[in-house]
Amino acid sequence: MKAGIQISNRVSQIPKSAIHEMTRLSKEVEDVAFLSWAKPTVDTPDHIKEGAVAAIRNGQVGGYSESTGLVRLREAIVEKLKRDNNVEADISQIMVTVGAIEGLAAAVMATIDPGDEVLLFTPTYSTHIQQVIIASGKPVLIPTIEDKGYALDFDAIKKAITPRTKAMICCTPNNPTGTIISENELRELASLAIEHDLTIITDEAYEYFIFDGYRHFSIASIPEVREHVIACYTFTKSYAMTGWRIGYLHADMTRIPQIAKAHIPFAICAPVVSQYAAIAALEGPQDCIKEFRDHYRAARDLMCERLDDLNTVFSYQKPHGSYLMFPKILLEKGRDSMAFCKGLLKEGKVSTTPGIAFGPTGESHLRLSFCVTLDEINKAFDRIKALYT
Repeated sequence: MKAGIQISNRVSQIPKSAIHEMTRLSKEVEDVAFLSWAKPTVDTPDHIKEGAVAAIRNGQVGGYSESTGLVRLREAIVEKLKRDNNVEADISQIMVTVGAIEGLAAAVMATIDPGDEVLLFTPTYSTHIQQVIIASGKPVLIPTIEDKGYALDFDAIKKAITPRTKAMICCTPNNPTGTIISENELRELASLAIEHDLTIITDEAYEYFIFDGYRHFSIASIPEVREHVIACYTFTKSYAMTGWRIGYLHADMTRIPQIAKAHIPFAICAPVVSQYAAIAALEGPQDCIKEFRDHYRAARDLMCERLDDLNTVFSYQKPHGSYLMFPKILLEKGRDSMAFCKGLLKEGKVSTTPGIAFGPTGESHLRLSFCVTLDEINKAFDRIKALYT
């Protein structure tokens, strides 16, 4: 850092994003097999794009919306929550956000004060940890139990709760592991939240991508804990709308004005053109979600087959949700996941994400995304097999 350039401690202690660093390095290599970024490779469905185009042509996108979002969109979200999440809501409990990420950030900022502790169950999405640090809070990282499918460790969770604990962030289906937190586990978390007066902030970005007879359970559907929950959702994954930057959160109506105090300085409002696209997504045909889910299940199964063929190089827990998985590297060189991933990129032309990005328990792992074509998965694993066998 150059002398005289002032950088806050809260930002300087955050490491460079390993996800975006691998993306940057991947651009320096020709013909990369790309498994490192959790963004769909398919395009946004036509009816969603057409909804945005119609709004542009009708002169509806040139100004701001209400900070909490267009009324019509919030009404559609209320219907969606009732239909798919068993959550009773009204528009006073909904805020449209710039993707789930901005909603999560605003939720954290509105919930904790400097020095407050937030429980996170690792491995977890790196941005969740960073958002707590930016809010001058203290992330308390509680390892999940890997050999039990990354199950929550309730003994460790209970021991970690202190008078400074104010919240927990819960990502299900999980990024990076693809684990689904069960209804029983979520009900136990709900009981802890009520007992200790904690806020539960959820990231439910992958809610529709569930396999093998499992199901997604929204903790806000439990009436007695609903006041404790800020639930964050996104259109990014469900409708392949990564670049549209549109999501929403649901919380008690008394929380929404407070969350808005953080939301407005960050964003003013979500992009209005994207809000009209989101309306088209919710009001239009839902076949695309099933098509995406069917593809991801086939892609996951192929990736598992290819990993089984490399059982001296990797071990893994089969993911039952999301489009991500988190194999453990069995090779000695895998102890340093960043070095391993850089070597795999340089020598094998395969881009992956180092596990250390997702908390200390992520070390010796790497995240693989299967939201790509089957050909891309085979291309990547042919190269990995040639390199390590």
